[in-house]
Amino acid sequence: MASSLSRQIWVDGQKAKDSNMNNQADLEALFAEHGYSDFKWIKPEDIVVSQWVRMKCTFGCGNYGSNASCPPNVPSVSECRQFFNEYRTAAIFHFEKKVDQPEDRHSWSRGVNEELLKLERAVFFKGYAKAFLLFMDSCYLCDDCPGLRKKCKNPRSARPSPESMAVDVFSTVRPYGYPLQVLSEYSQTMNRYAFLLIE
Repeated sequence: MASSLSRQIWVDGQKAKDSNMNNQADLEALFAEHGYSDFKWIKPEDIVVSQWVRMKCTFGCGNYGSNASCPPNVPSVSECRQFFNEYRTAAIFHFEKKVDQPEDRHSWSRGVNEELLKLERAVFFKGYAKAFLLFMDSCYLCDDCPGLRKKCKNPRSARPSPESMAVDVFSTVRPYGYPLQVLSEYSQTMNRYAFLLIE
């Protein structure tokens, strides 16, 4: 009896594993269809959420209070942790860029994030109702942001960045072999990361 039960548990576990692999293969094909190849799968439980990230947003970032998708227009740090705990599958997308002028970053970020929104939508329509994107940079979809969530001009598309959700991107991406360091000059190559929470 015990042997039969153990065999059934193994079979059920193997079926779940095979199903997950098939789902990932389908999603990877969808990612490729949208032009994304530089990504890695991540367990949401490995996403590091830290209070110091929120402090950096609150003190030292010009977007604080002026961007409808940045603090204080986002959940508390504890609520961010709870949010990630409700997922079991996610992907990190890596983007590299050098800019000539600091302000050039915003138009690049807008373009990348607009394309990522198309991917989020495609994943959603594949049956992943919980699909949710974290932009690779602060939300710059609009040239003039009202700075309040309830007054957002593009509420269907606006998304927070990982940092806005208190994600320690340094500690999260480095174990996956991705580069990230503090830059001293804008002429240096930026490494930016978007997170797609899936299910």
